[in-house]
Formats: sequence, C-alpha cells, structure tokens
Amino acid sequence: MQDNIRQISPISIAGITPQQPPTGMPICETVNPSELFVDPAYQREISEKGMRQIRRIIEGFDWAKFKPPICAYAEHEGETVLKVLDGQHTAIAAASNPHISSIPVMIVEAEDTISQAKAFIGQNTERLGVTKLQLHQAALAAADEDAQTLELVCQRAGVTVLKRPGSYSSTNARETIAITSIEALIHRRGPILSRQILEVLANAERGPLTAPQIKAVELLMTDPEYAEKFNAEDLTEAIVDLLHTAEDEAKLLAVTHKIAFWKALAITWFRKCRKRRQAPVKAA
Repeated sequence: MQDNIRQISPISIAGITPQQPPTGMPICETVNPSELFVDPAYQREISEKGMRQIRRIIEGFDWAKFKPPICAYAEHEGETVLKVLDGQHTAIAAASNPHISSIPVMIVEAEDTISQAKAFIGQNTERLGVTKLQLHQAALAAADEDAQTLELVCQRAGVTVLKRPGSYSSTNARETIAITSIEALIHRRGPILSRQILEVLANAERGPLTAPQIKAVELLMTDPEYAEKFNAEDLTEAIVDLLHTAEDEAKLLAVTHKIAFWKALAITWFRKCRKRRQAPVKAA
C-alpha cells in the first residue's frame, strides 16, 4: 500500500440531522447509449459549445475518464425507456463513437417529470457548466413555487424569460436572461412591486433587460430620495428618450465618481425625469 493515500473516514455530524434517503439506492446497468432519451422539459438543447465538448469526448474517449450518465425509467409511447437526467453530452459522445457499443449508467428512482427535473437540479446545482437559466427551466418543470412565481411576475410585466442564452440578442425587446437579479428582486420587494419595476423597462421596449437596468429602476422606485419626485410613466419616457446614450453617460459618471454602473444609470435616468418635470408648459 502506498504511504501517500488515506482511507475515507467519517466526519463529526454534531449539530446536523442526517437525512434518511427518500429513495432506494441507485442501480447500475450496461445499455446501448443510442437507446437513451432526454426530456426537453428540463434538459438544455445542445449548443455550439456543447457540440465542441462532445467532439472532444469522442476524440479522447477513455474509460478511465468516463463518468456514467445518471438516468431514470420513464414511459414513452407505451414503452419503458431510460431518460438521461445528467450526462447527455457523454451519452451522445458514446453513441457517436463506433468503438463503443454499450456504456454503464446509474439508474435512480424518479418516476415522473417533476421528480426527474428535481433530480436534474440536484445533480447540477453546484456545476459551473449549467447556467442559472437552465436550472430555472428545470425548476419550472419540477413545479418549483419560486420559479413559477418568477415566471408569473415576468409574464404579467410583459417580460419573456429566454429558455437558453443562445437566443440572447441586443435587440430583443421585453426579453431577459437576468434570472439571478429577478429572483433577488422578488425576494427583496415581493411579486407586486417587482412586476411594477419590470414593467417600467418592458414598457420602454428595452431589450434585453439586464441586471444593471433592473437594479437602477429598483433604486429609483424604492428610495424616497427619488421615488417621490416622479411616477413610473415619467421614468419609462425618460428611458425611451435617452435610449442607449444613457448607458454611455452612466459609464462616464461611474468612472468619474467611482460608483457602481447601475447606480450611475439610475442617476442618469433620474436627471432626465427631473428635467421633464421641470420643463415649462407651452401656451396653447
């Protein structure tokens, strides 16, 4: 035995309550990778980056580096099949490699789409390769209450949450991938005020809605220093009037005064609101 290895030892569990597994222990089976399925309800589409990753796996396929895909049994067109919950890139690479006819997979208990989506979230929450946007779509499929609330708030504000980053464009009005910012907004301000904040940007036909824009509008609509001096319609009109010049001015302001960009953007929009309020009314 080598001297530089160590045996697995349990740690102290003082102060925590261990959970008894709610499902049975996974089983391992050997299957033809071409007979596996994926569910688009919670599995991302294969992007360009994903295709490159699959090609790299094919070119360097090595059992020593192989991580078995995690699957669950499901019904499809009257037959029982295996759905891949995690590891579809590996499965596709194996199916594409003429030297590979079968692979080992780990099969867990997850009988329906909701439980399978929850399993997907559990497998991918700590992985950098899976985006917040993809986890949000999986949470929706898992009937997660917070994800459903976020989706409803956005829908009522006239904002569309994109399903994948690849469809993100600088010209997509009323669309967003700023899931983390919207989640935090709802947590801080609740669904009603969050919808009103998002509506300001949506009604300005901004696209896509970004995290700094959302934080800027939140500041203006919740800080008494600003909120009492204009209404939501004023702010929407100011955003429309300044269009993209506001962000250029905000960048300069942020550098000059050493403040966060989103705060500088809020100040830039507020100045436009104030000028609009103070503009003299022309005689008829």
